[in-house]
Amino acid sequence: MKKAAAILCLALTMAFAGCGNSDDNTNTPDTNGEKNSESVSGTESEQDPLADGVLNVGTNAEFPPFEFVGDDGEPDGFDMALIKAIGEKMGVDVVVENMEFDSLVASIGSKIDVAIAGMTITDERKNMVDFSDEYYEAVQYVIVPADSEIASAADLEGKNIGVQLGTTGDFIVEDIKDATAAQYNKAVDAVNDLLNGRVDAVIVDKNPAQVFGEQFKDEVKLFDGESPEFGFEKEYYAIALPKGDEELAKSVNDALAELKADGTFDELVTQYIEN
Repeated sequence: MKKAAAILCLALTMAFAGCGNSDDNTNTPDTNGEKNSESVSGTESEQDPLADGVLNVGTNAEFPPFEFVGDDGEPDGFDMALIKAIGEKMGVDVVVENMEFDSLVASIGSKIDVAIAGMTITDERKNMVDFSDEYYEAVQYVIVPADSEIASAADLEGKNIGVQLGTTGDFIVEDIKDATAAQYNKAVDAVNDLLNGRVDAVIVDKNPAQVFGEQFKDEVKLFDGESPEFGFEKEYYAIALPKGDEELAKSVNDALAELKADGTFDELVTQYIEN
């Protein structure tokens, strides 16, 4: 972790130099074939993660339409377009690393500077990171086989439910009586197991659920988790930020506000989500 490296570097300055570059993740190639490098010392980079003019962003490109792997093999989607537009407003280059969703929060401050991945603001995550202003309101959907009798939250009790590891759906299953969470790194893998009869239902966010529903429209049916039958609460997506970095948070929030004010945000919603 950067912070640990910085402290160690200060403690050993009489004996060693360049400690800030000792992070195991320094100069590790990202999915764009570029380097996730830190060109400043550990102490300086802790004070300003953008000192090198690069915003290193983590995502999990398995959550369409917010993030997915494009035809060119690179992460694409609403979140990717949004964070690149934010980076442009901030005057920095954006380098994206595609990684497992469950590792994103823990990687902030070491491998990456921020994370954007259709990530819901939760109290548990707020213990580890700060969040930008919210940028999207969402709710969970339930996907079941077309011939399933599941039609309410009560019907999920005791069932084997597919979820993407570390997501809101994963947390919801914890509160369903006698239900078991079958955890997957990719939501599409949970849906494939649903089609193959290995799980009884899948809980995933509305927009990717609708994508899967269209892709497998003759094989599955969808339920709005906000309906009275399920009673799931609304949730809000935001960009995960390093804990306590008020300067970075202000820069990101100011850029986000500008994009909403000048119409760019709405254009991206139309292009990626409402299209």
